[in-house]
Amino acid sequence: MDTEKVVEPPSFLSTIATEVFQSPLNIVLLSLIAFLVYRIIKSRQDEQRTEPEEKPIPKMKKKDFTVAELKNYDGTQEDGRVLMAVNGRVYDVTKGKRFYGPGGPYAAFAGRDASRGLATFNVTAGGDQYDDLSDLSTLEMDSVREWETQFNEKYDYVGRLLKPGEQPNNYSDEEDESNTEKSKDD
Repeated sequence: MDTEKVVEPPSFLSTIATEVFQSPLNIVLLSLIAFLVYRIIKSRQDEQRTEPEEKPIPKMKKKDFTVAELKNYDGTQEDGRVLMAVNGRVYDVTKGKRFYGPGGPYAAFAGRDASRGLATFNVTAGGDQYDDLSDLSTLEMDSVREWETQFNEKYDYVGRLLKPGEQPNNYSDEEDESNTEKSKDD
């Protein structure tokens, strides 16, 4: 009896494996792809480990601030709150702490009136005195108003920056809530 040996055609996967591993160039490319995938996964894991968990801080009650009081909110205190004034209005910019907090590119504005710096595109610490901005040009004041609009849309308005000798307003909780909604609509 003659027995014929039946040869089965190679499977699809074995054909692809043979094609990939027969060429040195394919092996190098496959190794490069595997290395890049590894680096992407590792960098994402490292990012997750390095980002500290931020404890949410309660919303700040509305109040008016002197220049000296505002200076206490530069992000270095225990709760890490960062406030900033723009055109006489004080905003809680804590959620933008990586920009305005310690070590951020705009840390010089934290706990200060940033109006002059924003108007003149100068990111240095302002003075420790009230700045009435009266010497700014029309174009610079327009820039300050644009920044104010942006801050009003993005951050919580928490009060006014007081001029020397000006008395603070007393805000009730109900007034605080209604003004918050009103300032968001402006």
